[in-house]
Amino acid sequence: MNKGMIKISIAASALLCMGTSAMAGGDVAPVEPVVSVKKDTPKRKLKGNMVVEYNVLPGSVDNIRDMFGEGIFYGRLRSNTFYWDWDKETWDPSTKKGNLDNKNWGVGGSLIYKSAVLDGFSFTMGYYGSLNPEIFRMDKDEVGGAKAGKDTFSRHKVRYGSKGDDYQGSYGMGVLGQAYLEYNNGTVDAKAGRQLFESVFTASNDTKMIPNTFDGVSISAKVAPKTTARVAWFAKQKLRDHEDAHDLVTFSTADGDNWANNDDAAVHKGLSYANFVGAGEDTNHDMFLGDIKTKAVDNLDFTLSALTVPGVVTDVVAEAHYRFPLDNGWAVRPGARYFHQMDDGGGDVAGYTNLTGKVATGYDAGVANSLDSSLFCGRVDLEMPNKKGYFRLGYSKVADEADIVAPWRGFPTGGFTRAMAQYNWYANTETFMARAHYKFNSTWTASLRYAIQDFDDAKTTIQPDSNVWHLDTWTNITKRLQMRTRIGVIDADVGSTGKADTSYNEYRLEFNYLF
Repeated sequence: MNKGMIKISIAASALLCMGTSAMAGGDVAPVEPVVSVKKDTPKRKLKGNMVVEYNVLPGSVDNIRDMFGEGIFYGRLRSNTFYWDWDKETWDPSTKKGNLDNKNWGVGGSLIYKSAVLDGFSFTMGYYGSLNPEIFRMDKDEVGGAKAGKDTFSRHKVRYGSKGDDYQGSYGMGVLGQAYLEYNNGTVDAKAGRQLFESVFTASNDTKMIPNTFDGVSISAKVAPKTTARVAWFAKQKLRDHEDAHDLVTFSTADGDNWANNDDAAVHKGLSYANFVGAGEDTNHDMFLGDIKTKAVDNLDFTLSALTVPGVVTDVVAEAHYRFPLDNGWAVRPGARYFHQMDDGGGDVAGYTNLTGKVATGYDAGVANSLDSSLFCGRVDLEMPNKKGYFRLGYSKVADEADIVAPWRGFPTGGFTRAMAQYNWYANTETFMARAHYKFNSTWTASLRYAIQDFDDAKTTIQPDSNVWHLDTWTNITKRLQMRTRIGVIDADVGSTGKADTSYNEYRLEFNYLF
């Protein structure tokens, strides 16, 4: 057995022994019962993070004909508009690089079919589409300047199209977003195929038009009272702005196409196709992950998670939240997350580079040939009576070692200090956040965050310190129609660091109709 297979076997055995995979910091049960409810109940609803929850699921049948005939279609119409306004534009038309004020509009939706359940077996298929009206989008040769709105279309498709001609492709995407076979006996739930997977490492992150999905197998189980576990193996990822699946960590391709492989905003560009080949390593990778979540102790949520991409990196995360109820209906809920990252060969591939793929100027010398690092997050919530809202104080600090590798949309600081469009897990970054979330009535909810991000001034290739204001509102126009607005105001403090000014304002407007 070769070295790579030994690593894979050890990683898989370790995760299976853990019996893991609930969902760090989340509220999704790994095994959901098949239920039916009143006809006037909306079939689905949106959580605050845009994860879809099913109110109505198909029932059980006793033959294949009814397995298809008694299935349920779930529709969604969606409009998502983005405008990004830099304080200082630096766009160079000749190189097509730099900061460019940009706008994008995605119009489309999804149609998902869930079959009825036959002897525990069922299947799910989901088509997602996004069109980009010409009146509110970038010119084709400016798509490289698109920021938040880039996930409403495929930059690779616009640039190359089907003939490979520069910037002669087309806007619009149509993708198979979900396609999996499922077996659920009430205790164990197994899925094989393209699927959503919410965890501390991975997320659907469906805040644009098409979710982030993974190709592989996941298994969930109820292993003890109030305790659930999952394990998963994934061979491919399909980011929100891609029509085709791609590798889980490799940036760029053999011909240098930076938009055809894993081009997530948080990808480690030092883990590039060229660097893997130069190090004599495979450019195709597998991911094994899992976690176990328990509420066996009253008022305590505890999750232990693990992930490994053999030959690249291994992570272990512990997270706990404890709720202290008060006599007046209020409650105090402190929580903490510790994220430990261990190099598994990726450091030799990346060399002395950081997430940007540039030389890691200002980093500790130990970063050369090592991805070893860690991250601590803490928060305290003051919860209001009757689930009306909460006040939160959050803190995070990354060790002064390597940057955290996390290109799977499960943000390492999410739920603690991360604000919209911010990536605060560079080495030696410290962040403080205050947040207020309030449900005014059944129609309108708002959330305001303020973050102070203290990046390392000596690390010249990362962004400067910044203050971030981020306002969200949710308006339930009807039971099935929701409007969401998002505003981000980022004020960068360049000081004497010589870094570029990354101050900007961002505005988003979204409509969702579920049917």
